[in-house]
Amino acid sequence: MTGNCLVAQSGGPTAVINAAACGVIQAAFRQTAIKAVYGAHNGILGMLNGRLFDLGREDSATIAGLRHTPSSALGTCRYKIEAAAQYDAILRTFHKHDIRFFVYIGGNDSQDTADKIHRYALDAGYAMRVVGVPKTVDNDLCATDHCPGYGSVVKLTAAMVREVGLDTEASCSTDKVNVIETMGRNSGWIAAGTGLARQAPGQAPDIILLPEVDFDREPFLRRVDRLLETQGRCVVVVAEGVRYGDGTYLAEGDGPLAVDAFGHRQLGGAAIVLKTMIERELGAKTRYCRPSIINRNGIHFASATDSEESYRLGVAAVRFAVEGHSGVMTALVRRPGKGYRCDIEAVPLREVANQERPFPREWIVAEENRIDMDRFRAYALPLIQGEVAVPIEDGLPVPVRLRKHFVEQLHE
Repeated sequence: MTGNCLVAQSGGPTAVINAAACGVIQAAFRQTAIKAVYGAHNGILGMLNGRLFDLGREDSATIAGLRHTPSSALGTCRYKIEAAAQYDAILRTFHKHDIRFFVYIGGNDSQDTADKIHRYALDAGYAMRVVGVPKTVDNDLCATDHCPGYGSVVKLTAAMVREVGLDTEASCSTDKVNVIETMGRNSGWIAAGTGLARQAPGQAPDIILLPEVDFDREPFLRRVDRLLETQGRCVVVVAEGVRYGDGTYLAEGDGPLAVDAFGHRQLGGAAIVLKTMIERELGAKTRYCRPSIINRNGIHFASATDSEESYRLGVAAVRFAVEGHSGVMTALVRRPGKGYRCDIEAVPLREVANQERPFPREWIVAEENRIDMDRFRAYALPLIQGEVAVPIEDGLPVPVRLRKHFVEQLHE
């Protein structure tokens, strides 16, 4: 099969999603079966609207610079395809621009979309190859050991928690409690990752709250009160998706914009809820922090391991597509034994789509729902090693920006 290649990004940006795009683009340029390489402007929306740009007209240094540029350089979206007419519109775009290789970089919903496009193209008799590349800071994709973006967000967030712990220790005569909220709708991978900050007993974080464990108000307040009595301070990490036993989130939005295109409720504010609870019930001065998207895009302290694996997954996606694979996602498979090494395999998109991988229950100690840090450290520490080489100018990181030379929108 010969033709053109299209790469697109979807869902929440990360510090290393552009490293995957760089891998796809550079690998595609090296393939004789691929004649041109295009980017979709804002993911699926670009495909629906025929908004493609020619990556062959970008400077090679700009493409290489994607490896040290955070966010989604191609443009992203959260858009759910529901009507057959929309799939027809996408296939028309593919046909008009001779797109025979499509690589979609994204998380749970994006892999579901890629799977549907793959199956729709098969049913329509349109010959093409569809390959997904994993991406999500939440680390909740199935069929892969871990997800690009996770190592970097954990590296930065754990560093921040360690520093907040020192601040709390120094200021505990006035500000006794700090509550830090992490991202994580249904999984506690990021919140758990902050446990890497603790070097010895009595250091932050003191309490980590995961969505996988129902929040119980009274035991939580007792734990905070006991820590205030024994060490005079407390640092709490709470995932945004922590719920009460009846399934109600500690904090969730309401109104017309409270649910996204995929039916996910918009969260945020769990730290504020806990701050209010602690101050009201225990009378302890409490501060809170919600880094949110600041953490997920932190290229200045991104993991070199994370970035390199993201790039390799992008390169492998092109290789799999040219070799004839379709309806698959590139996945990281950790080798057993001492040392750390991950191979890359192709797994069916149907094993990933519409599924989530929670933080393992066997890594949660029943007593006060503590995390088994020995097991978790063995898993997570390799993912945060090294730093991305980021060019600095005037004291600040320097990203690249694609010029986006749009191709002509062909008509019927």
